[in-house]
Amino acid sequence: MAPREGGKRKTHRKKKDPNAPKRALSAYMFFANENRDIVRSENPGISFGQVGRVLGERWKALNEVEKQPYEAKAEADKKRYESEKELYLATRATE
Repeated sequence: MAPREGGKRKTHRKKKDPNAPKRALSAYMFFANENRDIVRSENPGISFGQVGRVLGERWKALNEVEKQPYEAKAEADKKRYESEKELYLATRATE
């Protein structure tokens, strides 16, 4: 059956497995999570989009040395994700 003129067919996503490991966070996300409340307290009444904009500007203003702790956390989280993913795929293959 052809879709109606101008209409779109619904695409169905595959259900996400709740047992699947959570993705690794980026260095920026570790920075944002740490600084989000600080930005909100410095700017009461700031909108969600503006918080993201301020965080992005602050991230860009950091030099490599200041970004290093966040990069290290991201690398550790990436290793955690990879090991959890291997374990998940191994247990899923045996089912």
